[in-house]
Amino acid sequence: MTHLKTGALAFAAALLMSGSAFAQTRALSYNADFDPTPLAAFQALIADFEAENPDIKVTLNNFDHEGYKTAIRNFLTADSPDLANWYAGNRMAPFVNSGQFLDVSDVWTDNGLGDQLASAKASMTIDGKQWGVPYTYYQWGIYYNKDVYKAAGVEVPTTWDGFIENCAKFQAAGIDCLTTGSKALWPIAGIFDYLNMRTNGYEFHMDLTAGKVAWTDDKVKATFAEWAKVVPYTTENHAAIDWQDAAALLVQGKAANYVMGNFAVATFKEGGMTNDSLGFMVFPEITAGLPRAEEAPTDTIHIPAGAKNVDDAKKFLAFVARADVQTKLNAALGQLPTNKGATVDAADPFISAGFESLSGAYALAQFFDRDAPAEMAKAGMEGFQEFMVKPDRLDAILERLEKARGNIYK
Repeated sequence: MTHLKTGALAFAAALLMSGSAFAQTRALSYNADFDPTPLAAFQALIADFEAENPDIKVTLNNFDHEGYKTAIRNFLTADSPDLANWYAGNRMAPFVNSGQFLDVSDVWTDNGLGDQLASAKASMTIDGKQWGVPYTYYQWGIYYNKDVYKAAGVEVPTTWDGFIENCAKFQAAGIDCLTTGSKALWPIAGIFDYLNMRTNGYEFHMDLTAGKVAWTDDKVKATFAEWAKVVPYTTENHAAIDWQDAAALLVQGKAANYVMGNFAVATFKEGGMTNDSLGFMVFPEITAGLPRAEEAPTDTIHIPAGAKNVDDAKKFLAFVARADVQTKLNAALGQLPTNKGATVDAADPFISAGFESLSGAYALAQFFDRDAPAEMAKAGMEGFQEFMVKPDRLDAILERLEKARGNIYK
């Protein structure tokens, strides 16, 4: 009997051990396209997740950026991972509409993310459902030279009318009110996005980039009418210079303001600016009372429809959405956490200002060349540049963009 009991106990123990071993074999496959810095940050995040969930193993498959754009279309159809990186807003819409991303509204509801990720919710929502989780973004806005403002005797404006009034004073002092470099086109897309959102609101802007609104619409013309007010005060040779050249003009005090993303701060400081000379403001109000939307390219994680381990993938999304996890992750990324309960480096005034701006925003746009299809984005940005050089061509430009809309959105 003793031998039988001993054998039974040994067998039971072996079963428990093998059950534990089987539990530890639950695997999550995660496809992403990280550069070295975010790759290291996510390797640390995955290690933290596995420490909290020792029965789950996450395998990260990293692609280069350009290769990933093609790869995601293939692996979502053929050999689906459990998790995949992508982007918010209209960039995720094709995968949602084709049924290739799972509805993860329950992750939002069960973890109170509607409040914690409030500013990013609209850009993660299609048909009233959420289709992924955002983990990082960065702000756009207006960077300005404080010394130039002091020298010209002007205050930081809160409205577009105030901004334009300042422009006349900067011009009188021989300074470009607004600088940009449109040689590569994309910097001026940020100007258009803000002018359109401040003139017509977030929903109209998203409908325009989604092809639901005519470019010849009077509301679009109203946006360009606001743009026309600042064109005479903008760096004249913008079409011949890159964004770094325009940054040098701000650094040198030859320009007062620059609509740009927070990644440019390093360039401003390399040129010699400090926290004492470089300022940041949210883009001023144009139409009074419109909810304030911001430009904030947002990186996201989704669960493909073909995922094999959906429950654990949802655990991973909930983990990534947490305030403490996003605090640590974004400190490593040098960007902003999307969870408003996270914290940022208080010693960095631009990170702090961006976090305040985005956490309190009504909604977030992803940038024109993310929100619009690639072909439309190219046509649009070419049109924006032409308008800034020849504002009198506006009607012909808008008719051309409207024709492009008819061909591209089918």
